[in-house]
Amino acid sequence: MSGFERAAVRVIAVDIFGTTVDWYGGVAAQAGEVFREAGVGLDAGVFTNEWRDMYLPAMQRVRDGEREWAYLDTLHRESLDSLLDEHGVAGAFDEAARARLVRAWHTLPAWPDAVAGLARLRRCYTVAALSNGGFALLTRLVKAAELPVDCILSAELARAYKPAAQVYRTAARLLDVEPGQMLMVACHRWDLDGARAAGLRTAFVERPREKGPRHSADRAEDTVSDLAAADFGALADLLDC
Repeated sequence: MSGFERAAVRVIAVDIFGTTVDWYGGVAAQAGEVFREAGVGLDAGVFTNEWRDMYLPAMQRVRDGEREWAYLDTLHRESLDSLLDEHGVAGAFDEAARARLVRAWHTLPAWPDAVAGLARLRRCYTVAALSNGGFALLTRLVKAAELPVDCILSAELARAYKPAAQVYRTAARLLDVEPGQMLMVACHRWDLDGARAAGLRTAFVERPREKGPRHSADRAEDTVSDLAAADFGALADLLDC
């Protein structure tokens, strides 16, 4: 907390996938249903991790200019089609089933502490959802999970993906604050590194179960941030909310 001034923060920007909602549990549960209906014996948990592993590389290709801008549903669909081909089960999934799998990312359960913790933070700050999800995706997700945020700031508004600096700076500009007046909250080291490079303050929230039982999540001791907390409630305690 060295050098961190609570009073200087006006906006708290919260990452969504993994930080606020459980993407692994939510997608795996819905994918399992689709697989059973299709008569396919894929392990839904393994498949979900494989699909998520394609997430950052797909966005990197957009950031590097290897392909034109595409919102996250398009990237998820392209990764899904490729993954089904790799598993040799592409023929078992029609257009409706594939669309249903992509939409699984639109309805994910909030972590148990998220709703109450965000509500506490809103007493003191403007709270914005800042995510790489598309605007329509985030609107549905925030509504379904009943997340108490003041606004949604999709990376789609910047036509870029975190951790590109323009995403964080666009968020600050739209909320009429300086980057240093915004606190980025995430459970991912790469997200906080990007936010810090863009001039934001940062807070790490632990999500040890983010990637399910087979993968390790980022840890506070391996992450550079202004604040570190076990969950949103603990972060609200640190910020006296």
